[in-house]
Amino acid sequence: MNNEDEFYDAVTGLDSDESCEGTSEASFKDAVVYVGAQKNNGAVPQENGIKKHRSSLPAPMFSRNDFSVWSILKKCIGLTVAAFAVSAVASQWDRTGKPFNPLLGETYELTREDQGFRLISEQVSHHPPISAFHTESLAGDFVFHGSIYPKLKFWGKSVEAEPKGTITLELHKHKEAYTWTNPFCCVHNIILGKLWIEQYGTVEIVNHSTGEKCVLNFKPCGMFGKELHRVEGYIQDKSKKKCCVIYGKWTECMWSVDPQVYEAHRKLEKRGTTDTRKQKQEEPEAVNEDADEMPEVQETVAVIPGSTLLWRISSRPPHSAEMYNFTNFAMTLNELEPGMEGVLAPTDCRLRPDIRAMENGNIDEASIEKERLEEKQRASRKERAKDGEDWSTRWFQLGTNPYTGSQDWLYTGGYFDRKYTDCPDIY
Repeated sequence: MNNEDEFYDAVTGLDSDESCEGTSEASFKDAVVYVGAQKNNGAVPQENGIKKHRSSLPAPMFSRNDFSVWSILKKCIGLTVAAFAVSAVASQWDRTGKPFNPLLGETYELTREDQGFRLISEQVSHHPPISAFHTESLAGDFVFHGSIYPKLKFWGKSVEAEPKGTITLELHKHKEAYTWTNPFCCVHNIILGKLWIEQYGTVEIVNHSTGEKCVLNFKPCGMFGKELHRVEGYIQDKSKKKCCVIYGKWTECMWSVDPQVYEAHRKLEKRGTTDTRKQKQEEPEAVNEDADEMPEVQETVAVIPGSTLLWRISSRPPHSAEMYNFTNFAMTLNELEPGMEGVLAPTDCRLRPDIRAMENGNIDEASIEKERLEEKQRASRKERAKDGEDWSTRWFQLGTNPYTGSQDWLYTGGYFDRKYTDCPDIY
């Protein structure tokens, strides 16, 4: 399924006077992780009792120069969305490789006992492609669920993904429920040049319990590139009074500040009396001759005095560029530990042979297996059509989101009972 909860590759609450006070109920920083349904799964723990997972893939990525760009045009760009608002899209930067298309009925399970949650995801539709996911706290503190359904548009030199599907977060301890959709995502230079990703659009995060709303504006790059990666927004109460302003970059960090302080800073900024660091950052660059040319990345966010740090992304591993630009968290997701095959559902994508072959560097074998699996899927679809049968999802069903009233794929339960006798044979 290749869903990634990228928000676990983030650092929050830095050791600074400007960092948020207290600690969050869910840690978002990199940690030694456990992937699987049981604590050990037959693996031997370290002497300190902590299970250590891999920090590298078995083989580096292949060169994209060896492949025709028309294969990308034909199949477009597959994108994944998992996690929370800004931090959810943070690790997409430089992740321009196309993921494997999930097979109908394919699943992915992730249990993180050290982080206190478990996740199940299922490919519930093939045309259009829709992935549904459900995450729950092992302590019963929260439920996080949604569906991934990007509507793709081809614009000649770029592909735009419009997010479809609602993301829902329920915090049981606080009796609060939030919903939102993700920003637009555009992959530039799919024919010629360096691939790069841009996020833009308005994201509204609604607290259905209190009436509060957060409005985030993911800014488009613009002609001079100075708005690249920038996010600005605010939180308002049910009377529409602004409580705070949020700003930063989705590739770097996010800060909050009092609205009056923010407006005063903007006025000084227009007069040209802010510090030189801000002025230097926003000096116009030369106009790009090619509209899809990637602008120079301005990494530093000019911090407004009195701001509070909300979130900062952690650095990627040194060998990330050779490993599809994966984060530390992403490196662990397809790891198959001893004993896991007897626990996972037979539809889990860790057991998918073409993905495993490609991860191990066997490109020819991966291509052969991919073609075989797709042909098997087509044959199964024809057989169902011949018999007049419709595909039945196993762990999710189409229902109504209790907060938005819109259609949503909802978890029906039972996956972790480990009763897989009626799972389809998709591999």
